[in-house]
Amino acid sequence: MIGWFGRDKNEKPLPRELGPLSAAVGGALEIDFLSLEAEALGGEPAMPLPLSGPFIIAGYGEISLDAATVLSRYYDEDHRMIQVMSTSGQPGDAVDDISFYQPWDSVVPTGQSEWRRWTGPDGLIGQPSYDADGILYSRFWGEGPERAQLVEFVEKVDDGEEQRSIHQTCMLYYRPLGSTREMLLINVERDLDLRQSQAGSSVEFLIGYGLTPADVRRV
Repeated sequence: MIGWFGRDKNEKPLPRELGPLSAAVGGALEIDFLSLEAEALGGEPAMPLPLSGPFIIAGYGEISLDAATVLSRYYDEDHRMIQVMSTSGQPGDAVDDISFYQPWDSVVPTGQSEWRRWTGPDGLIGQPSYDADGILYSRFWGEGPERAQLVEFVEKVDDGEEQRSIHQTCMLYYRPLGSTREMLLINVERDLDLRQSQAGSSVEFLIGYGLTPADVRRV
């Protein structure tokens, strides 16, 4: 009967389940993109559509947007991201919205004038539309012809060994793609733990698509 009660002191604790998908860092999710492929027919995506298959979690991030909304983010080694919106961000919480993003491009501005070009009062990020090398996206957040205020928050990211605080200033854009939408998230990221003095470390461009909870499952 030894071992029936309690746990061996030398046994490693089970990985902690994180977020509404109840998935741990080092665990896996299975993503089915068949519905996305069908909905995107007839459109020309900015980059190849993602392929169905396993998504190995390398990190987990969490953002409290307000008292009733938590944004949970699961990352893999390629910096792809499954983003889930829920009420509390706790394991088993009902999923209000789920989407998938993958890196598209990255820019590292040099000097304050370059940063003003991107994030200043008349900066590129936040304008009603964004032209990405001939691919035109419309602003998803904010109405009217004027530049919209950027969304700002701090994300706590855990890779299973350490936690970091990433300050982000972003704007979301979209365009029609077949019968669905292709999203463009433009995100200025700054690692607060590095105590950088510049306005931001980089401008990241991510292409994303909406999913349904049935498209993602823990394995």
